[in-house]
Amino acid sequence: MVQAYILIQTEVGRAATVAEEIRAISGVALAEDVTGPYDVIARVEAPNVDDLGRLVIARLQEVQGITRTLTCTVVHV
Repeated sequence: MVQAYILIQTEVGRAATVAEEIRAISGVALAEDVTGPYDVIARVEAPNVDDLGRLVIARLQEVQGITRTLTCTVVHV
């Protein structure tokens, strides 16, 4: 299982709505609206890196109000 944090910037005033929509997507374990340079942080899980990429590109980035994402894959060293 591959896990990642997705740092998300949204249009002004859209953070809560975006977080709510993201929570409904299969593979999203958590999505919270936050303060700071990013508006929403989501934790996602997928069986492999390819599926993780599809989840981010095909599902998360399609949510209206998202302007930019940054994917931070979890590593265990």
